[in-house]
Amino acid sequence: MKIFFIALLSSFFFSQTIYSQKYKPIIEPFLRMVKADPRLILKTGYLVVPENRNKPNGRKVKIPFLYVRKPDQDAHKNISLYTTGGPGYSTTVNIDSISYNSGFLAFGGFIAFDQRGSKRAKPCLDCMEVASAIKRSYKDGKNKDSLLLAAVQGCRNRFKAQGVDLSAYNTVESAEDINDLRLALNVDSLNLVGVSYSGGLMLTMARIHPEGVRTLILNSPLPGYVNFEEHALFNINEALEQIFKNCETDSSSARYKNIRARFHQYFTSITGKKFNISYKEKDSINSINVIYTKNELLDAVLDRLNSRQVSTVASVIIDIIESHHEQYVREVLDGAFEGDVSLSLGMRYSVYCTEQIAYADPKLEKQQSQVLPWLAGYRFNNVNHEICDCWQVKPEPKIAKQPIYSSIPALISGGDVDPDCRTFYNTLIKRYMPNSQLLIIHNKGHAPGFTVDGTDYVKLFLANPNQKLKSQSKNLIVE
Repeated sequence: MKIFFIALLSSFFFSQTIYSQKYKPIIEPFLRMVKADPRLILKTGYLVVPENRNKPNGRKVKIPFLYVRKPDQDAHKNISLYTTGGPGYSTTVNIDSISYNSGFLAFGGFIAFDQRGSKRAKPCLDCMEVASAIKRSYKDGKNKDSLLLAAVQGCRNRFKAQGVDLSAYNTVESAEDINDLRLALNVDSLNLVGVSYSGGLMLTMARIHPEGVRTLILNSPLPGYVNFEEHALFNINEALEQIFKNCETDSSSARYKNIRARFHQYFTSITGKKFNISYKEKDSINSINVIYTKNELLDAVLDRLNSRQVSTVASVIIDIIESHHEQYVREVLDGAFEGDVSLSLGMRYSVYCTEQIAYADPKLEKQQSQVLPWLAGYRFNNVNHEICDCWQVKPEPKIAKQPIYSSIPALISGGDVDPDCRTFYNTLIKRYMPNSQLLIIHNKGHAPGFTVDGTDYVKLFLANPNQKLKSQSKNLIVE
């Protein structure tokens, strides 16, 4: 009882001393952000707040948002706010038009809000140097790690020269951004919609400002209080196990016989080996010789653990085991050479380094490879301890790593072949939130959504957040 009281007390003082600052959030216009049906009421702009709320008179950040509703919808209640995952992706950049019957407008007003530091935000923490370094490592056969670290250092130096406080780009500050936008728009409380990383962001908002949260709708959420780096290979292995079980249950083809044992044997045997491929970059005349390893082959498999391609995973595994690499390696290299232009890597580094890497135990990370030799050495993330040593940001306060205890109604969804945010994480969230409901969707990967075989469970949930949902499909378990 005494320990619980101390935890509550520390949470109270954390909220009071860190989050409550003397500044006023400002809204500035952002014109021509998006096209909308003229019958809709649309507001677009920047939220302007301190970069570091401990320095309310210091540098400011500008974060884009759009707020849309129908004329007959309440401007202050039943508003849903969505932020995409990442961290480091932009929410608004992928919305170019809004129709009268768009998505969450069926439930009330809708806000799309970016993460600080992402595309369209000011500043935007892009690290173009990193994509160039990765391409150079393939083209010149140079050591990827050394080139990557030099690029990260160069990116950091550039932002530091501009006066950017890289430690201020974290989940706690982003949660405060959400609440400041809520207050600036005079919204009573929000239905918070998050996916992957932003699911954890929404949970953080619920911890800090429960008064501003009506419900939580979390799609494959990654709770900030887990140490992802210590689980990542186990998460992947569990997802692959579901594929292997599907083969045992559903397939009579001799091609997939003993697929688990064959996968384990093959990928264990190629640890440390190098392969070659003649590769031609898009729009290039000449081919180059590229060296690839187990990492690229595992990428080819794991990139298909999504709801659209999951049915192809077993076939791809067998192709690779039978040394038919070329098609799949080319796909991976295409992605590496094109780069992910929608991701602000600097923002991602700041969040991961302050919240995940700062608290991850490298010894436990390495033990995963000992237990799962077929996945040994796999680069499961584009952020690691060496990068964070270069990035040099401060860890978030320890309370950020504590579970969120809350009675806020929540709807959580997870796919049983998700290699990243396993249903294990969803169950952990549900454990501390007695008014939450969990949808486990069969043969769905990361971010499976909430519609299963034609039934929209968000619609049922928002109609009565406290009513127990019932599965309408053999592919769905509701807990």
